[in-house]
Amino acid sequence: MSDNEENKYAINAKGVSFRYQEGTLALNDVTFHARHGEFVALLASNGSGKTTLLKALAGLIKPQYGKILIDGDDINSMSSKELYSKTGIVIQNPDDQLFGATVREDVAFGPRNMDLSEDEVETRVKEALEGVGAGRLGKRAIQHLSFGEKKKVAVAGVLAMRPNILILDEPTAGLDPAGEASMMRLLSRLNRECRVTVILATHSVDMLPLFADRIFVLSEGRVLKSGPAADIFTDHEMIEQAKLRLPYISSLLHEMKRLDGVPINGLPLTIGEARKRMLELIPEDILIKQLDKKSHE
Repeated sequence: MSDNEENKYAINAKGVSFRYQEGTLALNDVTFHARHGEFVALLASNGSGKTTLLKALAGLIKPQYGKILIDGDDINSMSSKELYSKTGIVIQNPDDQLFGATVREDVAFGPRNMDLSEDEVETRVKEALEGVGAGRLGKRAIQHLSFGEKKKVAVAGVLAMRPNILILDEPTAGLDPAGEASMMRLLSRLNRECRVTVILATHSVDMLPLFADRIFVLSEGRVLKSGPAADIFTDHEMIEQAKLRLPYISSLLHEMKRLDGVPINGLPLTIGEARKRMLELIPEDILIKQLDKKSHE
């Protein structure tokens, strides 16, 4: 791969392997990359090595084999200050990441350690909290936050350092459906509007077709497949091998097609796609009558 090809990636892991001291091989010759401004999902079941891979991508651990490049530069040649200005990681449990007395103090910790002026720190804190929809929480004590609020503040603490790459481990874990949707919309907005490269690890499949540009499936420390959601979720054998499942809407329509012979075109991954496919099955004269009825109501 030429230098120009490597530079098009925000982050590029090549042949990465990592074994823990007790002997567990967590990553086995993993190749992974994300382009600038891309939303990439790492889909994996528990024990697959996803958290280890995220830690390696963020520079928290050093693989025994392979290399990781950020903007074409080897991560091992970068200073800590340079590395953490480019990448930020949000771990699964916010209680393990938040340690300030108040929300504002916690979010200010990273910028202060970048030797910024207090005016710049204040600007970044305000910007980050407003960016995650938590501007009103600045004076709140950390222990008085809900779990969902803690998740948002953890993201804000990383955003205040203005990284180009945001790495998240199970950001929707422990959230109710409304909280999960809110978190995914937040990450999508950061990705689309602010051009932050998002790398998200999860075993929850239902919302990925709506947000992810590309999905890597990881199982037992190896990448089984990568590609857009349509390619990933039509490979039923691979999904089963990775101990994952189809999105619920896809599972329903797949069973209707398999067991009931419903002639559904393709395998819809979202409710919108499913609605379109189901409407295709309704005779045109019935649709016209229904539309006429609605126009007269």
